[in-house]
Amino acid sequence: MAGGGGRRKPPFASGEIAGDYEPLFAYWEEAKSLGDEEALERATLSREDFDELERMVSGSGRMRLTDLLEELRPRFEGRVDPGIAAKAYERMGIRVGPAEAKRMIAELLAAWLVEAGEYWGMLRLSKPWRGRQTGGDEQS
Repeated sequence: MAGGGGRRKPPFASGEIAGDYEPLFAYWEEAKSLGDEEALERATLSREDFDELERMVSGSGRMRLTDLLEELRPRFEGRVDPGIAAKAYERMGIRVGPAEAKRMIAELLAAWLVEAGEYWGMLRLSKPWRGRQTGGDEQS
């Protein structure tokens, strides 16, 4: 998933965790084309998301990035429309079922929250993929 590249990214995202945000942009475009403003709004980050992230990382000390993302994903799954998610992937030429598409979009939203949280100084990710010897993909 790592590697930011020159692709589009949502605000405050680095692309270092998610890598490719195009499916999320496709989701937003699909929701917009359907006139579903609620789906569009629910698939963006809220102040409450940042509050939850802060709560999770403030009391945990160090936590594996994969565990943090796994804990955040369900928060977003309930906000992603599976039909819109599947159509978004279809727009990109990828056939995936609605449940899997919903999970994949939720994973992108969780990654975006963590990347934005790092941008705002809420957490610090160790980045072994950048050659640092820090003992794994942990955050503090």
